[in-house]
Amino acid sequence: MSATVWPPISHDDLIKEEEASLAAELEWLLEALQDTLGSLKSGLEECVALLAPQDPGTTLALSSSRSETVKGFVTRIGTRVVKGDISLRLPTLPPPRPHSAYPLHISSPLVLPQLSSLLTLLNQSLDIIDISTWTGDPHNASFISGQLRLLADTIDEAKLVLKGGEEVVGGRWWEDDGAGDETNYDPTLPPALSPHLSIASTSLLLTVRTLQPFRQPSPSASLTGLSLRQRLGLAGAGPAPHDETDQVFLYRGQEVRVVEKVRIESQDPSLMAVMAKLSALGHAVAGWRGNLATVMGVEEEEE
Repeated sequence: MSATVWPPISHDDLIKEEEASLAAELEWLLEALQDTLGSLKSGLEECVALLAPQDPGTTLALSSSRSETVKGFVTRIGTRVVKGDISLRLPTLPPPRPHSAYPLHISSPLVLPQLSSLLTLLNQSLDIIDISTWTGDPHNASFISGQLRLLADTIDEAKLVLKGGEEVVGGRWWEDDGAGDETNYDPTLPPALSPHLSIASTSLLLTVRTLQPFRQPSPSASLTGLSLRQRLGLAGAGPAPHDETDQVFLYRGQEVRVVEKVRIESQDPSLMAVMAKLSALGHAVAGWRGNLATVMGVEEEEE
């Protein structure tokens, strides 16, 4: 069974009718997209609200599950950790007298660079929507297509910031002075101690490292790689092996090695909610980009 146009029209007229139909469909799609942009803006504003500095903030436990190595809590308000009390029991960090564990008290707020970057990206996304709605031509398909692509890229970047890693701002502990500034702690941090707060997979991550200056091995070093005390069995239990054992870092102008490393994560409900909302928003933007590309008759990458 076939469909025909009656009364019959010429091929040229048929092409014109098809173009007119696509133009009408594109106009309808652009009009509908304006309502969707309003919904996307509301979702982004909810993400911003979750990062707003509101008392009493979010208090998160930071304690090792099967030992007394790390035990304590921190309180996050907005993009800063405003207070915290943590005790450390590390083989390479003897506590000061008369304490049985090394006290780590956050005495002044610590800015979390990842959350500051996330907030900036959310505000940029809101600006993109405002430009799409008020500043630019909302009926220009090419313009709207470009804005959607920019919005998708910005949301993807915000999600990467929440996932963390060395490639995001604040992810390289040896370059980040904010989360490891010795003046933010009481007592003042010794040179051999580097606590670092960051975001990893929507959780607040505390990484505690003890350091020692890096020295090139001398020609007379033991062929076994063990010290005399270790060979005699007098050294006691040493730190557990970790993934940075063989690396050398330039930390505050000095080459250092990481002697001991401990990681503690605490899930942050607000950051988990932000990630869930961003994932949903990103999926919605991807759907509208695909629909628009189809009606425009272009590949999505060519928009």
